[in-house]
Amino acid sequence: MVVGVLDIKLALPECRSLKDKRRIVSSLKDRLRHRHNVSVAEVDQQDLWQVANVAVAQVSADARYVRGSLEQVVKVVSQFRGAQLTSYTIEVFHQ
Repeated sequence: MVVGVLDIKLALPECRSLKDKRRIVSSLKDRLRHRHNVSVAEVDQQDLWQVANVAVAQVSADARYVRGSLEQVVKVVSQFRGAQLTSYTIEVFHQ
């Protein structure tokens, strides 16, 4: 079993409230879940308006598939309207 974890840091410059932030982050999470079949959660900085930290997890038997899938998620996030990708890390764990 191979587990991949993607930690994404986002800037949300257009957000003026937590409601704006929730709208953007929820939309991004829904898009990633449905298009890439991954688990997605906002994991940190939930009380700050203009930043978000989102974690994405992928499980498979093939490490190359996991890494490739998470790299595709990074591409989608980097093009997502309303959010700017500031940094990310991909970790792959073998069990």
